[in-house]
Amino acid sequence: MICALVCALGLNSMLQCVVRCTRAALAEPAGNAGLKREDVVALPVATYAAAPQQAPAGCAICLSDFSDGEKIRVLPACGHRFHVVCVDTWLLSHCSCPTCRRRLSPLGAEAPLEMAIAP
Repeated sequence: MICALVCALGLNSMLQCVVRCTRAALAEPAGNAGLKREDVVALPVATYAAAPQQAPAGCAICLSDFSDGEKIRVLPACGHRFHVVCVDTWLLSHCSCPTCRRRLSPLGAEAPLEMAIAP
């Protein structure tokens, strides 16, 4: 009787795992293919302007600080900012933010946007 209970619990756990893995596979496309070049270019671009009382902000990919007047790309899904060249290279082979891994959808890509932002 105990053996049957243990087998039933093990089978139940295995089936739950299969269902979870199947749902995850259906929600995520196969692999981590990057965005198309035209979708990457369509993401917003901003001009960095440092605030006088704040520590300098930087690119999480190359780890260097932004300079005043430098063009940076702002990801619309999460608002994270990176050097244009750094994040464009990343997004051509990945479809998510390099910092928070939030997925970027090509359908959500907007027309290029020029704006001045402070950290």
